[in-house]
Amino acid sequence: MGHDANGYLVSKKYSYYVFVLLFLLYLFNYMDRMVVVSLFPFLGREWGISDTQSGLLVSAAYWAILIFALPFSVLIDRGSRSKGIAIMAIVWSAATAVCGFTKSFAQLFAARAVVGIGESGFAPGGTAVISALFPEKKRAAVMGVWNASIPLGSALGIAIGAMVAEHFGWRYAFWLVALPGIIVGIMFWHTKDYQTVKLTKTVDGGAGGEIKKKMGMGEIVGDFMRTRSLVLTYLAFAGNTFVTTSLMSWLPTYLQRTYDLSMSRAGLMGGLVMMLAIVGAPLGGFLADKWCVRRADARMMFCAASSLVSAVIFFAAFAFAGGTSQYLLLLAGGIAVVAFVPAGAAVTQDVVHPGLRAVSYSICVVTQHILGSALGPVVVGAVSDAYDIGTAMLILPAFTLGAALLFLAGSRFYIGDVSREEKVELKIKDSDASGLKGAAQG
Repeated sequence: MGHDANGYLVSKKYSYYVFVLLFLLYLFNYMDRMVVVSLFPFLGREWGISDTQSGLLVSAAYWAILIFALPFSVLIDRGSRSKGIAIMAIVWSAATAVCGFTKSFAQLFAARAVVGIGESGFAPGGTAVISALFPEKKRAAVMGVWNASIPLGSALGIAIGAMVAEHFGWRYAFWLVALPGIIVGIMFWHTKDYQTVKLTKTVDGGAGGEIKKKMGMGEIVGDFMRTRSLVLTYLAFAGNTFVTTSLMSWLPTYLQRTYDLSMSRAGLMGGLVMMLAIVGAPLGGFLADKWCVRRADARMMFCAASSLVSAVIFFAAFAFAGGTSQYLLLLAGGIAVVAFVPAGAAVTQDVVHPGLRAVSYSICVVTQHILGSALGPVVVGAVSDAYDIGTAMLILPAFTLGAALLFLAGSRFYIGDVSREEKVELKIKDSDASGLKGAAQG
């Protein structure tokens, strides 16, 4: 059983059920990842850690992700998406709970790294599942709604963390956000999975016509390296992720120090800026898919345009504005800065073999974490230690401008790269198909 007449691999209803679980897991993923941001002042008072050390607590998870994302994504592409995602959710949630029991910076750093290990294969696996379940024409739009869980989860983690820490202590913040991921992870274990796609490629068989040839490791690596729109998309993701991670990590602190606010108020204000990306991500995916009707390379062109808009907004906010006008610009930036994500994520699926979709997005994850997430909080923290937090935030627009230029360059190669993509019909695993046959036909 392959995709139905409307492009769904299983019934539309079941596809959205799986999507809801993935949305919740991504939400809890970022709550667990970002809750530590609102705890910086409390950890500083109790343990005397510096801004650079605070940034390291964020980067610890990203460093673990960049190390383990690729091998875990290979296991997901070659094994079970449903069980792999479920195990990862339980691991990162349990590690978050352990953070609440730590007694030193070193222990907390280690626990945060385990959180990253658990999270490392989730985004690649979830991206592959969504790409398989939903019609290609809706790919960026669905990705947009899914990625809206990132700012929502980040904002909730920061806001809840600050409020719980102020009233009950910072340890309770970790314990509170850990529980939901375990529950939904167990639920995801029982979702249906699609058959693992054979790594074969159509080649010219001479007089016998086209034949399927098994792809070797060298050929797989070569295909990735030769797909220039893909490589440039990976690098552009890194530039924008440097900015989004830095904003999530340091915007509350920036607001607290600049306007002498309480950390709970600064956390709420910073969280609201990032939460507005719940508008930007779905809107970006919707607009990119609509533009695709008229322009074949619209996904990459939209990424370039939205990244340029973000650069202008943040430069104006941190260089010239203050007070209410600055905060309004930051709110606009919260919408614009993630608008590129769904279209960019769709590109990582559009131009690769269907059996390598999780691997493709994992390479994107590794690249954006090495050059973006892992560096951003530490670089901003170090510049803040050397100068001040205002100077540190002023470096961010340069990275979104660089991303815009990379997306623009990649758009030149996108159409040709899509035309070379291997066409494979996905199917539900035989053990799952019988139970879904009636639903899919309905």
